[in-house]
Amino acid sequence: MDLTPIPSQTAGPYLHLGLTDKWSLSRVAGDGTKGQRVWLTFRVLDGEGMPVPDAMIELWQADSEGNYPHPDGSADSTAFLGFGRLATAEDGSCTFETIRPGRVPGPGGTVQSPHINVSILGRGILKRLSTRLYFTGEPANAADPVLALVPEVRRATLLAVPDPARPGHWTFDAHLRGKRETVFFDV
Repeated sequence: MDLTPIPSQTAGPYLHLGLTDKWSLSRVAGDGTKGQRVWLTFRVLDGEGMPVPDAMIELWQADSEGNYPHPDGSADSTAFLGFGRLATAEDGSCTFETIRPGRVPGPGGTVQSPHINVSILGRGILKRLSTRLYFTGEPANAADPVLALVPEVRRATLLAVPDPARPGHWTFDAHLRGKRETVFFDV
């Protein structure tokens, strides 16, 4: 018997089957959710800046008051799910409708800046890539304890930018490699 190790399996090429075809969730916050409504367009790009058309994005976020949904049913699940999942299109993008999250408790009694937790999965990715989306221009970013762990020259890779032509619309580019590689966290 030969016990030669083999490479780990990657997620794909059938990642979308059963995960995004039937279980896509683009609307994280329904009409009854309190808070500032935003539309987040994610673009997943490879090391050359080319779109990745077969990735999957998952979001997890707090509501506008800084509370995460709880499985005990205390939150109105029809209004705010706190979770979203979409596949990227041919241009590497997908768009979620949600609300701007509130501040949540951080390590050591601190308070974190409004952010959204992001996971990226796809063909050739052995483990999900975890990152965060922060909002450009948010005053609380300067005191966020997690953002402070990121070297200042790399923090821009975690910032969504507003679309000046469309109020409430934001864009977040996730670069998987290269000079503009997004900061990914080891969680």
